[in-house]
Amino acid sequence: MPTEKLQTFLNKEIEELKEKGTIKASELVVTGVIPATKEKGPRYIIKGYHGQEFIRMNANSYCGLSFRQDIMDAEEHATKKYGAGPGSVRFISGTFEIHTLLESKIAKFCGTEAAMLYSSAYMSTIGTFVSLTSAETIIISDELNHNCIINAMKLSRPKDKKIYKHLDMTMLEQQIKESIGNCSRVLVITDGIFSMRGDHAPLDIISDLCKKYDSDFPEGVILFVDDSHGIGAFGTTGRGTVEYTNAKGVDVLVGTLGKSFGTNGGFVATSGTIVEYLHQKAPTYIYSNPISPGEAAGAMKALEIIDSPEGLKILEHLRKVTKQFKDGLIREGYETLPGEHPVVPLMVRDTTKNIALVKYLKEHGVLATGLSFPVVPRGDEEIRFQISASHTEDDIDQVLQVLREYKKNS
Repeated sequence: MPTEKLQTFLNKEIEELKEKGTIKASELVVTGVIPATKEKGPRYIIKGYHGQEFIRMNANSYCGLSFRQDIMDAEEHATKKYGAGPGSVRFISGTFEIHTLLESKIAKFCGTEAAMLYSSAYMSTIGTFVSLTSAETIIISDELNHNCIINAMKLSRPKDKKIYKHLDMTMLEQQIKESIGNCSRVLVITDGIFSMRGDHAPLDIISDLCKKYDSDFPEGVILFVDDSHGIGAFGTTGRGTVEYTNAKGVDVLVGTLGKSFGTNGGFVATSGTIVEYLHQKAPTYIYSNPISPGEAAGAMKALEIIDSPEGLKILEHLRKVTKQFKDGLIREGYETLPGEHPVVPLMVRDTTKNIALVKYLKEHGVLATGLSFPVVPRGDEEIRFQISASHTEDDIDQVLQVLREYKKNS
């Protein structure tokens, strides 16, 4: 076989990951979902765990919209009208009316001139960022930015790249100042919500810094924010980290439809000129099919729900159960990090203990994600819990009880 030598090498690397304890666990396969009741949220059935029901505490569906009948009805209606898939990239014949309507609604929700759909938020960040990076650009990035930002930086060909320590605004300002006279354009890029920790970027301070030095560069200082974990789940009305920090100068905003909105796809919200430029230049937009018409219709319905009085109640409940869980962790003697986002980390700070706690949780009907090096820095090993508006107060109490028993027995 031509690949025998390659497979030998790959198997060796896999074994090394096992020995280090950093190999990812086998994927859990969901075979069914028991609908939510008044007392408890949905329960998940997992292949190989016969008779066991699981509380899912490791999903990005922060607003719990995936099982809304009105969203599923919207998807079904659009699918019957337009078909199951787009059958083409956007600029040939893959743009359906529902795509353009959704883009208009996203722009209005985010307070921007325009918006543009991609197949995912990952592709949104890569396609947009690479397109906005020139040979005379200096990139400045937070050290804990998401993998999509890291890969976007690798694919870009800037004049230089600078990394500032996590949330260190003094270092960020110094790096902007150091760039004066050395480039035409600066791209400052950050997550809105840092998905491994649940903390947020001080976008108000960052945007003020960008404005402060904008006139020192021929093509300005551009603030690029990937707020995939923030939009729809964070802020009083769900408009994300921009709303929460009251920032006034975010130039390019990436979000997802696959988390708080419970459907699929990604988007960028920005100026009309930048969107038009991306139509011409962004490879992950030009050469990839868009989300299906059904997904677009479902996302539009989800956006309408969040941007309504009912949505405000959903977000209020989400904040309530998030606080209940975080307060409970502290009360039980566990370490967590400050923040109000529904990503709630339980800091374990040891890979072996991390693995043991994830195993215990699963044995007791709780799905949670263990994060170890290299996903997080050494010493920051954690269990990442993700709270959803579909969780009830009883669900939160049940998970806290499991953690209480674990601490008692360990």
